[in-house]
Amino acid sequence: MWAVFKKELKTYFLSPIGYISIGIFMLMYSIFFYLTTISYGTVGMGDLYYATARYGLLLMVPLLTMRMFAEERKNGTEQLLLTSPRSVTSIVLGKFFAAVAVILITLVLSIIYAVIVSFFGNVNIPTLIVTMVGFLLVAMAAISIGMLTSSITENQIISAILTIVILVAPWFLVDMSSIFSSIDLIDKFSKFPSGLVSIADTVCLLSITVMCILITIILIKRRKAVK
Repeated sequence: MWAVFKKELKTYFLSPIGYISIGIFMLMYSIFFYLTTISYGTVGMGDLYYATARYGLLLMVPLLTMRMFAEERKNGTEQLLLTSPRSVTSIVLGKFFAAVAVILITLVLSIIYAVIVSFFGNVNIPTLIVTMVGFLLVAMAAISIGMLTSSITENQIISAILTIVILVAPWFLVDMSSIFSSIDLIDKFSKFPSGLVSIADTVCLLSITVMCILITIILIKRRKAVK
């Protein structure tokens, strides 16, 4: 897994994808920093992370995940990957954690804004930490969904569109049935910006992450068995 992780992480930054993803995050974060923090003169950063999670991840996650397996299939290199000595599980986890590492980098960079705000008031550090942990959990769940869509198609654009649809659909379908609220990632994140750790929401986000990773592993293993 470590070898795959290093390879994937290096690939992100040897291509524009990693820089564009981080750039999108920082751009969205800066815009919402102005709209939610500077405009209202508040030192609370919960709304800032909530808005960035809601809209920033919609752009970041598809960029990070659309090429994970779709590119391998399109270029015909998937067979080489599947016949390597590494297990399918280690390959999937290596790719997953490489994308998560990019999110972690952006979160570290976002601390700069907390430092700026601290000059004008006291930043609630525990609440900030809880919010960032919640953001990471949402990002992990979204990445696992994007990875799953990438594993079922060889077209990167289709993978990106499917990821966006799956992430956005619950926002509009929740009025039709409450079942859709259980897969609304942003709804599961809503309590974290207030400094509240919801065990139910945490378990739900982790369950979605694990479930999508397991389904991805199963799909890849089946393709490997066929080949």
